[in-house]
Amino acid sequence: MADRVVTGETIDAALPAMHAVTSRLTPVVWQHPGQVSWSARYALPEDLQHGPVRVFTDAGGPVGWAWLESPTWMEWCVDPAYPDLAHEAVAWFLGSTTESTVRTSYLDTEPHLGTALEAAGFVEEPDVWFVQHTLDLADLRPVPDVPGYALRAVRQGEAEARAACHRGSWSATSKVTTGAYERLMATPPYRAGLDWVAVTAEGEMVASCCVWLDDVSGIALVEPVGCRPEHRRRGLASAVSLAALHAARDAGGRTGLVRPRGDDDYPEPGRVYRGIGFRPGPRTHDLVLHRA
Repeated sequence: MADRVVTGETIDAALPAMHAVTSRLTPVVWQHPGQVSWSARYALPEDLQHGPVRVFTDAGGPVGWAWLESPTWMEWCVDPAYPDLAHEAVAWFLGSTTESTVRTSYLDTEPHLGTALEAAGFVEEPDVWFVQHTLDLADLRPVPDVPGYALRAVRQGEAEARAACHRGSWSATSKVTTGAYERLMATPPYRAGLDWVAVTAEGEMVASCCVWLDDVSGIALVEPVGCRPEHRRRGLASAVSLAALHAARDAGGRTGLVRPRGDDDYPEPGRVYRGIGFRPGPRTHDLVLHRA
C-alpha cells in the first residue's frame, strides 16, 4: 500500500506527477506522458469538463493516479506493484461524480485495473477498442516524396495555422483553437521539432503528425495524425508520420508507439500505421457501470 495519498489536485498541478508515473511504466500501461498532455491541453479549460486528479505516492514518489477527465470518464494509471490502489482509484472515481453512467478503460497488460473494475460491477462494452502498436525506430522506412507537397516541422508563431490544420482534419469533434494549441506547445514533453506538417506549394498546412518523445523511456508517441479530406488518399498521413518519427529517432527516440482503433468501424488508421511498419500488440477494453 502506498504511504501517502494526495487528493483533489487540479490537472495543471498534477501533471508532473502524472508524467513521472507514466514515463516509468509506458508502454505496459495505456498512458504515456504525451497522451496525458494531449488529453489535458487539446482544448481550452472552459471548453472541457476536466475534474480533479488523485495522485497516489509511496516513499519513493508517485506510483499511480486517477483523473476525472469528464464527469462520466476516468483516465488512470496505477503501478502493477500496487494492485490495491486500483480498487481505491475506482472507489474515488465513483465517489467523485454523480453521473448515473460512468466509463473507463484499461489495456490487456493492466489486468489489475480490469480486476478492480469488475469487482465494482463494471461490464465491458464490446463495440469500440484501440490497439497499441509499436515500431523499432532503428527500422524506420525512408520518408516518401509526395509530389506537390513539402514536409517540415512546425515553426515558432504558427499555433494558429497548426490549430486550423487540426480542425480541418477533425472538424466533427475538434475543439483545438489557437489558444489551446499555444497552451499545448508550452506543455512538456511537446517539442515543435517533432510536430510535423505537410504544406502545399502555397504554404497551407493540410496534414499533420505530432510526436511526443519521452526521454526516459525513449518511446515516441504518435498523437494525433490528421489530413484534410480534400488531400486524402495521396499518402500524406504516412509521409508526415514517417517524417516526424525520423525526427524523433534523431532526437534519441528508440521506439514508436501509436494507438489506432481496432474495431471494424474505423479501420483505415490502423492500416496506415501497419503500412509504415508498426506492429500490433495489446488492446484496450472499455467498461461501463450503470448506477441506479
